[in-house]
Amino acid sequence: MLALQSNQYFWVFKINVDRKYLVEFRLTGKGVTEKPKGVLSIDKNTGEVLVHKKVDYERDKFLTLKFEAIDVASEKVDTRLAVEIKVQDINDHAPVFEPLNSETTLDESYPQGKSVITVFASDGDDSSTPNGTFTFRLVSTTPETDNVEFYIRQNNNIGNIYFKGCLNYEKAQKYTLQIEAKDHGDKVQLSSTSTVVLNIIDQNNHLPEITGHTGNGTIKERNSGVEVLRLTVSDKDSPGSPAWKAKFTLHGDKENYFKIQTDPNTNEGILTVVKAMDYEKQTSKNVSISVENEVPYFFCKVKKRPPQSLWDIETSAEGSSTGAPKRYPVTIFVEDINEPPKFVPPIQVTMIRENTKVGTSFYTLTAIDPDVSSGGLFHFEKGEDKDNWVTVDSKTGNVSVAKVMDRESPFVNNSGYSVIMHAVENDKETKTNITAVDLDLQPYSAPFHYELLGDVKGKWRIEPNSGTTVNLIREKNVYSGHYEFQVKISDSQGFGLVQNLSVTVCNCSITPSCDVRRYMTAGLSLTAIGIIIFALLLLLGQFSYMKKLMETTVMECTHQWERFTES
Repeated sequence: MLALQSNQYFWVFKINVDRKYLVEFRLTGKGVTEKPKGVLSIDKNTGEVLVHKKVDYERDKFLTLKFEAIDVASEKVDTRLAVEIKVQDINDHAPVFEPLNSETTLDESYPQGKSVITVFASDGDDSSTPNGTFTFRLVSTTPETDNVEFYIRQNNNIGNIYFKGCLNYEKAQKYTLQIEAKDHGDKVQLSSTSTVVLNIIDQNNHLPEITGHTGNGTIKERNSGVEVLRLTVSDKDSPGSPAWKAKFTLHGDKENYFKIQTDPNTNEGILTVVKAMDYEKQTSKNVSISVENEVPYFFCKVKKRPPQSLWDIETSAEGSSTGAPKRYPVTIFVEDINEPPKFVPPIQVTMIRENTKVGTSFYTLTAIDPDVSSGGLFHFEKGEDKDNWVTVDSKTGNVSVAKVMDRESPFVNNSGYSVIMHAVENDKETKTNITAVDLDLQPYSAPFHYELLGDVKGKWRIEPNSGTTVNLIREKNVYSGHYEFQVKISDSQGFGLVQNLSVTVCNCSITPSCDVRRYMTAGLSLTAIGIIIFALLLLLGQFSYMKKLMETTVMECTHQWERFTES
């Protein structure tokens, strides 16, 4: 076997045949008569083999030829030889990365000593020679930080990238590594580079802290679904990430008065009352609130940097306990509101014979006032009594016969007659403000004069009747319902405008927070009014009717009202 370098271009060898007679040399096969043609030729007279062009080792590693010596005189083959020429590789290929560049993401909690990413390269030269073997090298790391050091280990054509230390998102959100693959060529070394990008994902290595709150921490009794206060949180992790998002826990609320939720935009904790509180039972409530993140806390700290081994670090494994979160104390104050008296029981049922003598007392109403501050000062009033059959003592609640009762009356239904009674707090005036605005300047604007129009006598009044802002006052005999009337407002020159005024007195037992809204609203506490449905059974033994009446009658009480204005 003969050898031929892939870039050789000169005389290679000479074939000698020891004969006394004249012979002619011939050469056939790969590189002569077969592809790659034109590489070799032989001098037919001297037997010298010449190389005419380069041969590619990666395509043809061997050239198999047939040599013949022909007797010139007889033209017969005198000698026949098989010749194999080995093509020797030269270093004409640099290592190539596959793919050329690569990118990956790493959690900040990724452990040191674990493979980060793998690079692969290949060389077209002979892998059994220095030309086809290569070495990986980490050329540069950008940026260079003191918390981490990258390195590469090679296994044949594969390079595994590792690091020592602790990844820290606050020091670097991304690392760019330049990796070189360089062959071992004898005369010249060829190389190429690859760019590896490592994107760091922020982990929860900063504990959240409640720094304060906004809001006065006061709620009105009987209110629910109302925001009480907001807790502000400080967290140095990436805003919007699970490591930054707050998760609040409420402590000391066994009665489940409150709930706390996270505002997804501000990361604040929103404390809301979900169960109405009673001022007479509890004037304040002490709770505490703690905060964590949506993902577990993690930290990593470099202690020593030994050069020949992994660094000495201090770390907490993901999900490990960091102790109980610090609790932030909060006191919620309950604000007293004027609650209406309540009948006990709310539905009164009694029996009386028809034609009972006028003036006969047959029942006494019982009511209580939940408000401690009011001192239980209330009186009784008759509401609905379709045929004026009864009277009620305003102080004692004693109910008496005012008219001879007739079982055959058209106002009797299934032998029953209904009366509605009210328990009304004494001397509690309720009002709301009315304010006018005039774009004119003095003396063509305020003070204004206010005048109520329509059927308002004994129901509504305005005090004082002049000024910028005045009080609309509800009289005692106005109960729950919707009312509409007009108000005339005149400026200091007498120029005025009549506007519609729409007022709703709302039912506290059905709508405790008076949440009816039309146009502009203003909720107020008013005189509390208890309403009772009173049934008179004119014949004894009507128990089926009594049961039906108690099931179908709804107690009402007027507690708050709202005003609405319409132009």
